[in-house]
Amino acid sequence: MKVAIYCGSSMGNSEDIVARVKDLGKFLATNGCDLVYGGGKVGLMGVIADTFLEHGAKVYGVIPKKLEEKELSHTGVTELTIVEDMHERKAKMADMADAFITLPGGAGTLEEIIEVWVWAQLGYHDKPCAFYNINNFYDELFEMFENMSNTGFLNESFIEMVINTEDKEELLERIKNYTPPKQKWN
Repeated sequence: MKVAIYCGSSMGNSEDIVARVKDLGKFLATNGCDLVYGGGKVGLMGVIADTFLEHGAKVYGVIPKKLEEKELSHTGVTELTIVEDMHERKAKMADMADAFITLPGGAGTLEEIIEVWVWAQLGYHDKPCAFYNINNFYDELFEMFENMSNTGFLNESFIEMVINTEDKEELLERIKNYTPPKQKWN
């Protein structure tokens, strides 16, 4: 199984988060998962790629030409695809992946998982979307999702379709057993 992982191009300021990212990478790599990710060598992106590689998994990076030209690409991955822009990167990663996992990160990380989650709601794919919610990093975001639902802007079933856990075993089990809900316009 190929899992797309979205995460920060920065390290953040928590050594615990970095340790948990490494732990998750080792767990997924040793349980039959390969990595699809943004192709960078920096921040948590570099950490997750290196961890998968260290534990024998294949790593597929997809990076826009502009970032590759700034020498931000990870040259040690199994396969590095250079694309024109961020739109092409996200589409390529979505096509390659069997599931999507979000780790801590910034606005770009959030934008990437929200986009594939919306695509799932609209029926463009039926792959699981997950938040590996290290140290409750995304709790306030899930409160916002509940507010969206309570005010009639987001169907509760679309919140329920998102895997939200900080337990790596539960994460993988729920990904493997995922059943998509009814799509938004059906």
